Amino acid sequence: MRSHQSGELLLAETAASPGTGSERARALLEVLRGLVPFDAAWLALADPVGPGYRSLASLDLDRPELSTWADCLIPFGIHEAMALNLFTPTGRHVGFLALLSGDRRPPSPLVRRRLGRLAPVLAHGIDPMRSLLTAAHLVRGATAAAVLCEDGGCRPLPGLPDSALLVPDSPVLAAARERVDEGHVYCSFLWPMGGRHAPSGHLRVTAIAAPEDAPPAVTGLVLLAPGTDLRSLTPRELEVLGLLVEGCSNQEIAHALVVAPRTVAAHLEHILHKLEAPTRTLAAVRAERDGLYVPTLPRAWTL
Repeated sequence: MRSHQSGELLLAETAASPGTGSERARALLEVLRGLVPFDAAWLALADPVGPGYRSLASLDLDRPELSTWADCLIPFGIHEAMALNLFTPTGRHVGFLALLSGDRRPPSPLVRRRLGRLAPVLAHGIDPMRSLLTAAHLVRGATAAAVLCEDGGCRPLPGLPDSALLVPDSPVLAAARERVDEGHVYCSFLWPMGGRHAPSGHLRVTAIAAPEDAPPAVTGLVLLAPGTDLRSLTPRELEVLGLLVEGCSNQEIAHALVVAPRTVAAHLEHILHKLEAPTRTLAAVRAERDGLYVPTLPRAWTL
C-alpha cells in the first residue's frame, strides 16, 4: 500500500515537472508501469485545434508492424488491453492511453479502479494548454483570452472567458496576430471601447507568442485586461502615439487623423510632457515598451 502511495506521489510530481510534453509523457509511462501492470503502452495527445490524435510517447512498441490489433498484436504476444480517454477535471479531452499486456487474464477491478483514479494526473501531465495557461498568468487581471491558430483561426483558452473582441474577424485579434507574426514574444497595446474616442474607456490587449512546448498548430495567445495607468493620456494622444510607434511623420499623422499638422504638434508637446520624454523617438520607445498606444484602427471601425 505504501509503495503504491509513493508511486502515485511520484506520478503527480512527474506530471507537474517541466520539460516538453513528449518528455513528460514518456516519464509518466515509466512511473505508471510500477503502479499498473502492462507490457507495452501508447500515450497520445488529442489535437487541441482539430480532430485526431498524435503520438506523444510509447513503451516497447518500437516494431513498425504493430499496426492492427488482431493481426499483429496477438502474434507479438499481446492478448489483453486497457484503453482510456484522458480528461482534465473540467471535462476537457486531452488524450488517449492504451496499455497492452501479454497476460491472457483481463485486468482486475482493482487495477481498473487504480488506473481510473490516476487518469486526471496523466491528463494534467500531457495537457498541451499548460504552457499557455502559465503564460496567461503573466497578465494580471486578465478577463478574456483566445489562442491564435496557424490556420488564421482562434480557439478559447480553458479557464478564461471568451469575448466578442476575440473572434477570427476582429480587428483586435488582427492587430495582435500581426505583432506575433512580426516576432514579438510579448507585447501589449490599448484598445478603445465604444468607438474611436473610447467613451467606455480602454482595454489592454496583450499578445504572447506560443511557448516552445505549445501544440504545433498554435502560434500565440491574446488576453484582454482593464486598461489602467494611462499616464493621463487622452484617447487622441494614444492614437497619435500609435502612429508615432509606426514611424509616421507629423504630416503623415495629420493625414491619417484628418487634422491640421499644428494640431499634431500640440498633441506631441503634451505627449512628451506626460511621458517625460525629451524627444519623439524616446516617446515612441516608451509607449511601445509600456503598451501606451492604440494601434492604427480601420477607418470604418466601430464597436
